[in-house]
Amino acid sequence: MFQYILNKVFYGFLTLFGVVTVIFFLFNVLPGDPARMMLDQREDSSQLESIRKKYGFDQPIAIQYLYYLNDISPVSFHSSSKESYTYLNKRKYSFVTLGKFGEVSIALKTPYLRQSFQKNGKNVSDVIKETMPNTFVLAVSAICIAIVLGFFLGVVSAVHKDTIFDKIVAVISTLGMSIPSFFSSILFAWFFGFVLHDITDLEMTGSLYEVDDFGESVHVKWSNLVLPALVLGIRPLAVVIQLMRNSLLEVLSQDYIRTAKAKGLNRYQIIRSHAFKNSLNPVITAISGWFASMLAGAVFVEYIFNWNGLGKEIVNSLNTLDLPVIMGSVFVIATIFITINILVDIIYTWLDPRVKLK
Repeated sequence: MFQYILNKVFYGFLTLFGVVTVIFFLFNVLPGDPARMMLDQREDSSQLESIRKKYGFDQPIAIQYLYYLNDISPVSFHSSSKESYTYLNKRKYSFVTLGKFGEVSIALKTPYLRQSFQKNGKNVSDVIKETMPNTFVLAVSAICIAIVLGFFLGVVSAVHKDTIFDKIVAVISTLGMSIPSFFSSILFAWFFGFVLHDITDLEMTGSLYEVDDFGESVHVKWSNLVLPALVLGIRPLAVVIQLMRNSLLEVLSQDYIRTAKAKGLNRYQIIRSHAFKNSLNPVITAISGWFASMLAGAVFVEYIFNWNGLGKEIVNSLNTLDLPVIMGSVFVIATIFITINILVDIIYTWLDPRVKLK
């Protein structure tokens, strides 16, 4: 098991390295001077030179790439010179020095995602920490809706195969997979937040934390979570229903299920004790993929509902060319995706003992 996990972590690291390389060169070949983006209209020649030196923008692109890898790596190399970009700065890192070799020291530190161009030099990690919890709450709520309803409707559809109920659920799940998120977001916001506002008491837009009318206190408004969670859960719900139904039908046709029937077990006992667990593998794969993408930021849903999450922050950063925030967000997204995939592969061995670790 340990060797298997180590192997998955190694390949996950290679994947993450490839993602980091692509996003660095993709955003650093864009036209425009990053130093001017940071200073906006306040720049002069001395300020520009100071900013370029401070953030390493005066170096060739290959050196800047090595600087970026050094910044995001948990184990990194640093100069003892305060004039160097790689100087260990407590304002940038939380670190522990592992060793020193002349002018170079090796440190164990938190990844440094650099500073925003547009938020007065605010650390990108702080920007992500402020928005990620909102996205996490939204993603967990949406995936819980998809899991609970998807398992229930999928099992009932499989048990009552080819009935009117099964056909209605199939139509609903097909529509759920076909409708784009931006369209369903607009439709739900207009219908439930505007047309039926007096009945539902739901707002068209709003985030988890709201400031009162006097601007003096912040309070949690759970009702704002309802519409974006429903919209975000529609597509994974449709996928879970179909996968659960098809997987359960396949399991129910196995020989050991017929043996269980011959022993006198009723339908409920067979599904609960034998069929349900063995039909979960493809469903877990779908759920893990959707959950990772939701955590990454449901861009359209968050932006349309004005939900202050990571997806909305990415859109705002793209509009203002805030490159460090975009790059840092993609790095966090890739890390989440890889971590979840590794955990899912491990869960497979518990769900189905027939899966062998090789």
